[in-house]
Amino acid sequence: MIEILYEDKDLIVCVKPVGVLSQPGMGEGEDMITLLTEHLVENKEKPYIGLVHRLDRNVGGVMVFSKKQAVTSKLSQAIQERNFTKEYMAVIHNKPEEPSGIYKDLLFKDSGKNKSFVVKRVRKGVKEASLEYTVLDSINEEKGELTLVRIKLHTGRTHQIRVQFSSRRMPLLGDGKYGSKDNRCEIALWSYRLAFCHPITKKEIDFTKIPPSIYPWDLFNVN
Repeated sequence: MIEILYEDKDLIVCVKPVGVLSQPGMGEGEDMITLLTEHLVENKEKPYIGLVHRLDRNVGGVMVFSKKQAVTSKLSQAIQERNFTKEYMAVIHNKPEEPSGIYKDLLFKDSGKNKSFVVKRVRKGVKEASLEYTVLDSINEEKGELTLVRIKLHTGRTHQIRVQFSSRRMPLLGDGKYGSKDNRCEIALWSYRLAFCHPITKKEIDFTKIPPSIYPWDLFNVN
């Protein structure tokens, strides 16, 4: 059962569980498009679900999907024009030097390896990436320091949060692909907040969902 935070005739704001794909064709297992289409059929609505943005399979949290093709286009345009707020929570190894700040990098995506890299100069396939972070809490474990951060994306590059923190020797907990040696959990990344102007009603949509009370989120006060 998918947790729905808001729904009208144009769109659905819901919570993607960890382990569920954003769309079909990206691997085996359940996906959000299929689950939400089934939800519409059960409610005797036209079974169209449009993908607006993606979360990796092992990342959960707030997502928005459209129920009309025209709405898909309008929401996609809002994201491209950066009129769309995306905030995340993450648990990282170590701790930033400053309690808040902005990270800007040039990222190159290697499609063959499905991995992004920070590079020093602009060339074909390189894109600018920018985010801002705030340290919320930190603790010392036997294996080292862990820090809870809230992150606001300015751009939406592949694996952006993961690679930008990893390049500064602060990989996300559980993210073996980008340098974490701790595999006690899935990647500690959660889509915490979405805020945008409703493309039809023009009202502000703003929803948050705190991470589940499981490791490693239960180590911190995430409320």
